[in-house]
Amino acid sequence: MHERDRRRVILSAVQDRAVATVADLVEMTGSSEATVRRDIAAMDAAGQLRRIRGGAEAIEPQQFPALAGRPYLVNAELRKAEKVAIERAAAAMCAEREPIIINGGTTTYELVHFLASKKLKILTNSLPIATHLMQHSQNQLLMPGGAIYREQNIVLSSFQDDATGHFWAKRMFMGCHGLAPVGVMEVDPLLIRAEEKLMARADELIVLADSTKFKNRSSLVLCPLERVHTLITDDGITDKDAAMIEASGVRLVSVSTGEARARGEDAGQ
Repeated sequence: MHERDRRRVILSAVQDRAVATVADLVEMTGSSEATVRRDIAAMDAAGQLRRIRGGAEAIEPQQFPALAGRPYLVNAELRKAEKVAIERAAAAMCAEREPIIINGGTTTYELVHFLASKKLKILTNSLPIATHLMQHSQNQLLMPGGAIYREQNIVLSSFQDDATGHFWAKRMFMGCHGLAPVGVMEVDPLLIRAEEKLMARADELIVLADSTKFKNRSSLVLCPLERVHTLITDDGITDKDAAMIEASGVRLVSVSTGEARARGEDAGQ
Protein backbone atom coordinates (compact mmCIF):
# COMPACT_ATOMS: atom_id res chain seq x y z
CA MET A 1 0.00 0.00 0.00
CA HIS A 2 1.39 3.41 -0.98
CA GLU A 3 2.12 5.98 1.70
CA ARG A 4 -0.75 8.24 0.67
CA ASP A 5 -3.30 5.41 0.79
CA ARG A 6 -1.83 4.05 4.00
CA ARG A 7 -2.18 7.40 5.75
CA ARG A 8 -5.75 7.79 4.50
CA VAL A 9 -6.57 4.45 6.13
CA ILE A 10 -4.87 5.50 9.37
CA LEU A 11 -6.67 8.84 9.48
CA SER A 12 -10.02 7.23 8.69
CA ALA A 13 -9.58 4.63 11.43
CA VAL A 14 -8.51 7.18 14.02
CA GLN A 15 -11.32 9.61 13.19
CA ASP A 16 -14.04 6.98 13.38
CA ARG A 17 -12.70 5.00 16.34
CA ALA A 18 -11.42 7.98 18.34
CA VAL A 19 -8.43 5.81 19.36
CA ALA A 20 -6.62 3.23 17.22
CA THR A 21 -3.75 1.07 18.41
CA VAL A 22 -0.61 0.42 16.42
CA ALA A 23 -1.64 -3.25 16.20
CA ASP A 24 -5.03 -2.25 14.71
CA LEU A 25 -3.36 -0.07 12.11
CA VAL A 26 -0.79 -2.72 11.20
CA GLU A 27 -3.61 -5.16 10.45
CA MET A 28 -5.62 -2.60 8.48
CA THR A 29 -2.74 -1.41 6.30
CA GLY A 30 -0.75 -4.63 6.00
CA SER A 31 2.37 -2.62 6.88
CA SER A 32 5.08 -3.15 9.47
CA GLU A 33 4.85 -1.73 12.98
CA ALA A 34 7.83 0.53 12.28
CA THR A 35 6.15 1.96 9.18
CA VAL A 36 2.90 2.63 11.03
CA ARG A 37 4.75 4.34 13.90
CA ARG A 38 6.58 6.59 11.41
CA ASP A 39 3.28 7.48 9.78
CA ILE A 40 1.72 8.31 13.14
CA ALA A 41 4.67 10.54 14.04
CA ALA A 42 4.51 12.37 10.70
CA MET A 43 0.73 12.83 10.90
CA ASP A 44 1.00 14.05 14.48
CA ALA A 45 3.54 16.67 13.37
CA ALA A 46 1.15 17.71 10.57
CA GLY A 47 -1.72 18.14 13.02
CA GLN A 48 -3.82 15.37 11.47
CA LEU A 49 -4.02 13.26 14.63
CA ARG A 50 -2.52 13.03 18.10
CA ARG A 51 0.15 10.44 18.87
CA ILE A 52 -0.40 8.55 22.12
CA ARG A 53 1.32 5.62 23.79
CA GLY A 54 0.68 2.53 21.67
CA GLY A 55 -1.29 4.26 18.95
CA ALA A 56 -3.06 7.45 17.91
CA GLU A 57 -6.23 9.35 18.75
CA ALA A 58 -8.47 11.71 16.83
CA ILE A 59 -8.24 15.43 17.35
CA GLU A 60 -11.98 15.74 16.68
CA PRO A 61 -13.70 12.31 16.96
CA GLN A 62 -16.76 11.57 14.85
CA GLN A 63 -20.18 11.47 16.54
CA PHE A 64 -20.86 7.84 15.61
CA PRO A 65 -18.33 5.13 16.56
CA ALA A 66 -16.85 2.94 13.89
CA LEU A 67 -18.13 -0.54 13.19
CA ALA A 68 -15.95 -3.53 13.91
CA GLY A 69 -13.86 -4.90 11.05
CA ARG A 70 -11.45 -3.56 8.46
CA PRO A 71 -12.21 -0.26 6.70
CA TYR A 72 -13.81 -0.32 3.25
CA LEU A 73 -10.65 1.17 1.72
CA VAL A 74 -8.55 -1.77 2.91
CA ASN A 75 -11.04 -4.51 1.98
CA ALA A 76 -11.50 -3.08 -1.51
CA GLU A 77 -7.99 -4.13 -2.52
CA LEU A 78 -8.24 -7.71 -1.25
CA ARG A 79 -9.13 -10.72 -3.45
CA LYS A 80 -10.16 -8.49 -6.35
CA ALA A 81 -10.20 -11.19 -9.05
CA GLU A 82 -12.34 -13.45 -6.88
CA LYS A 83 -14.81 -10.64 -6.19
CA VAL A 84 -15.15 -9.79 -9.87
CA ALA A 85 -15.78 -13.41 -10.86
CA ILE A 86 -18.32 -13.86 -8.05
CA GLU A 87 -20.21 -10.69 -8.96
CA ARG A 88 -20.36 -11.61 -12.62
CA ALA A 89 -22.18 -14.80 -11.64
CA ALA A 90 -24.43 -12.89 -9.23
CA ALA A 91 -25.45 -10.35 -11.86
CA ALA A 92 -26.46 -13.15 -14.20
CA MET A 93 -29.19 -14.06 -11.68
CA CYS A 94 -30.87 -10.65 -12.03
CA ALA A 95 -33.78 -10.39 -14.45
CA GLU A 96 -34.68 -7.07 -16.08
CA ARG A 97 -36.84 -4.76 -13.90
CA GLU A 98 -36.59 -7.17 -10.98
CA PRO A 99 -36.49 -5.72 -7.44
CA ILE A 100 -33.31 -6.67 -5.56
CA ILE A 101 -31.47 -5.68 -2.37
CA ILE A 102 -27.69 -5.20 -2.26
CA ASN A 103 -26.06 -4.97 1.14
CA GLY A 104 -23.01 -2.74 1.43
CA GLY A 105 -19.50 -4.17 1.12
CA THR A 106 -16.49 -4.39 -1.16
CA THR A 107 -17.56 -7.73 -2.63
CA THR A 108 -21.06 -6.56 -3.45
CA TYR A 109 -19.67 -3.31 -4.88
CA GLU A 110 -18.26 -5.20 -7.86
CA LEU A 111 -21.86 -5.87 -8.90
CA VAL A 112 -22.21 -2.28 -10.14
CA HIS A 113 -20.16 -2.94 -13.27
CA PHE A 114 -22.40 -5.81 -14.34
CA LEU A 115 -25.65 -4.03 -13.46
CA ALA A 116 -24.82 -0.85 -15.37
CA SER A 117 -26.67 -2.01 -18.48
CA LYS A 118 -29.72 -3.31 -16.62
CA LYS A 119 -32.89 -1.58 -15.40
CA LEU A 120 -33.57 -2.95 -11.94
CA LYS A 121 -35.24 -1.65 -8.80
CA ILE A 122 -32.47 -1.65 -6.21
CA LEU A 123 -32.49 -1.04 -2.48
CA THR A 124 -28.98 -0.60 -1.08
CA ASN A 125 -27.41 0.81 2.06
CA SER A 126 -24.08 1.29 0.29
CA LEU A 127 -23.00 4.81 -0.61
CA PRO A 128 -20.46 3.70 -3.29
CA ILE A 129 -22.98 1.35 -4.91
CA ALA A 130 -25.74 3.97 -4.99
CA THR A 131 -23.39 6.67 -6.27
CA HIS A 132 -21.94 4.55 -9.07
CA LEU A 133 -25.30 3.25 -10.28
CA MET A 134 -26.82 6.73 -10.11
CA GLN A 135 -24.08 8.04 -12.39
CA HIS A 136 -23.65 5.10 -14.73
CA SER A 137 -26.97 3.27 -15.06
CA GLN A 138 -30.72 3.61 -15.42
CA ASN A 139 -31.53 1.44 -12.40
CA GLN A 140 -34.12 2.77 -9.95
CA LEU A 141 -32.41 3.33 -6.58
CA LEU A 142 -33.68 3.47 -3.02
CA MET A 143 -31.66 3.97 0.17
CA PRO A 144 -32.77 3.57 3.80
CA GLY A 145 -32.34 6.50 6.14
CA GLY A 146 -29.87 6.46 8.99
CA ALA A 147 -26.38 7.35 10.12
CA ILE A 148 -23.49 7.32 7.66
CA TYR A 149 -20.57 5.15 8.74
CA ARG A 150 -17.69 6.57 6.76
CA GLU A 151 -15.20 3.78 7.40
CA GLN A 152 -17.50 1.16 5.83
CA ASN A 153 -19.28 3.57 3.45
CA ILE A 154 -22.74 2.41 4.49
CA VAL A 155 -25.94 3.86 5.94
CA LEU A 156 -27.38 2.12 9.01
CA SER A 157 -30.53 2.99 10.89
CA SER A 158 -31.42 2.18 14.49
CA PHE A 159 -35.10 2.83 13.75
CA GLN A 160 -37.66 0.34 12.51
CA ASP A 161 -39.64 2.78 10.38
CA ASP A 162 -37.53 3.50 7.32
CA ALA A 163 -37.67 2.77 3.59
CA THR A 164 -36.71 -0.87 4.19
CA GLY A 165 -40.17 -1.77 5.49
CA HIS A 166 -41.85 -0.65 2.26
CA PHE A 167 -39.67 -2.60 -0.18
CA TRP A 168 -39.92 -6.19 -1.37
CA ALA A 169 -37.26 -7.99 -3.38
CA LYS A 170 -36.91 -11.28 -5.15
CA ARG A 171 -33.31 -11.59 -3.98
CA MET A 172 -30.92 -10.01 -1.53
CA PHE A 173 -27.19 -10.08 -2.29
CA MET A 174 -24.80 -9.76 0.61
CA GLY A 175 -21.23 -10.50 1.68
CA CYS A 176 -20.20 -11.72 5.12
CA HIS A 177 -17.29 -11.91 7.54
CA GLY A 178 -17.18 -15.68 7.76
CA LEU A 179 -18.92 -18.99 7.07
CA ALA A 180 -19.00 -21.95 9.45
CA PRO A 181 -21.28 -24.89 10.32
CA VAL A 182 -23.13 -22.62 12.80
CA GLY A 183 -24.01 -20.17 10.03
CA VAL A 184 -23.17 -16.85 8.40
CA MET A 185 -20.96 -14.72 10.66
CA GLU A 186 -20.63 -10.96 11.13
CA VAL A 187 -18.47 -8.85 13.44
CA ASP A 188 -20.74 -6.06 14.65
CA PRO A 189 -24.19 -6.17 16.32
CA LEU A 190 -25.35 -3.07 14.45
CA LEU A 191 -24.50 -4.71 11.13
CA ILE A 192 -26.46 -7.79 12.12
CA ARG A 193 -29.51 -5.76 13.07
CA ALA A 194 -29.45 -3.87 9.77
CA GLU A 195 -28.91 -7.03 7.72
CA GLU A 196 -31.77 -8.84 9.48
CA LYS A 197 -34.12 -6.01 8.47
CA LEU A 198 -33.00 -6.29 4.85
CA MET A 199 -33.17 -10.09 4.79
CA ALA A 200 -36.77 -9.96 5.96
CA ARG A 201 -37.70 -8.07 2.78
CA ALA A 202 -36.34 -10.64 0.29
CA ASP A 203 -37.53 -14.09 -0.80
CA GLU A 204 -34.04 -15.42 -1.44
CA LEU A 205 -30.74 -14.68 0.31
CA ILE A 206 -27.69 -14.88 -1.95
CA VAL A 207 -24.37 -14.83 -0.08
CA LEU A 208 -21.30 -13.71 -2.02
CA ALA A 209 -18.10 -14.84 -0.33
CA ASP A 210 -14.63 -15.69 -1.59
CA SER A 211 -13.15 -18.95 -0.32
CA THR A 212 -11.05 -17.29 2.41
CA LYS A 213 -14.25 -16.48 4.30
CA PHE A 214 -14.46 -20.12 5.39
CA LYS A 215 -11.40 -19.48 7.59
CA ASN A 216 -12.86 -16.42 9.34
CA ARG A 217 -14.63 -16.75 12.67
CA SER A 218 -16.67 -14.42 14.87
CA SER A 219 -18.70 -14.68 18.06
CA LEU A 220 -21.72 -13.23 16.22
CA VAL A 221 -23.91 -15.36 13.94
CA LEU A 222 -26.23 -13.56 11.54
CA CYS A 223 -28.25 -16.58 10.46
CA PRO A 224 -27.99 -20.37 10.04
CA LEU A 225 -26.75 -21.70 6.72
CA GLU A 226 -30.22 -23.05 6.01
CA ARG A 227 -31.50 -19.47 5.62
CA VAL A 228 -29.20 -19.03 2.60
CA HIS A 229 -30.64 -19.90 -0.80
CA THR A 230 -27.41 -19.67 -2.83
CA LEU A 231 -23.73 -19.24 -2.01
CA ILE A 232 -21.46 -17.95 -4.77
CA THR A 233 -17.77 -18.44 -4.08
CA ASP A 234 -14.54 -19.00 -6.03
CA ASP A 235 -12.83 -22.19 -7.10
CA GLY A 236 -10.51 -22.03 -4.09
CA ILE A 237 -13.20 -23.62 -1.91
CA THR A 238 -12.12 -26.91 -0.33
CA ASP A 239 -14.04 -30.16 -0.71
CA LYS A 240 -14.77 -30.08 3.04
CA ASP A 241 -16.29 -26.60 2.90
CA ALA A 242 -18.27 -27.44 -0.24
CA ALA A 243 -19.69 -30.53 1.49
CA MET A 244 -20.68 -28.41 4.51
CA ILE A 245 -22.59 -25.97 2.31
CA GLU A 246 -24.34 -28.64 0.27
CA ALA A 247 -25.27 -30.62 3.42
CA SER A 248 -27.16 -27.51 4.61
CA GLY A 249 -29.32 -27.56 1.50
CA VAL A 250 -27.68 -24.43 0.10
CA ARG A 251 -27.18 -24.14 -3.65
CA LEU A 252 -23.42 -23.81 -4.21
CA VAL A 253 -22.01 -21.93 -7.20
CA SER A 254 -18.22 -22.05 -7.59
CA VAL A 255 -16.74 -19.67 -10.17
CA SER A 256 -13.34 -19.71 -11.83
CA THR A 257 -11.06 -16.71 -11.29
CA GLY A 258 -8.79 -17.54 -14.21
CA GLU A 259 -10.56 -15.24 -16.69
CA ALA A 260 -10.54 -12.27 -14.32
CA ARG A 261 -6.86 -12.76 -13.52
CA ALA A 262 -6.00 -13.03 -17.21
CA ARG A 263 -7.57 -9.59 -17.77
CA GLY A 264 -5.54 -8.10 -14.89
CA GLU A 265 -8.49 -7.73 -12.53
CA ASP A 266 -6.61 -9.20 -9.58
CA ALA A 267 -5.53 -6.98 -6.68
CA GLY A 268 -2.44 -4.95 -7.38
CA GLN A 269 -2.73 -5.24 -11.17
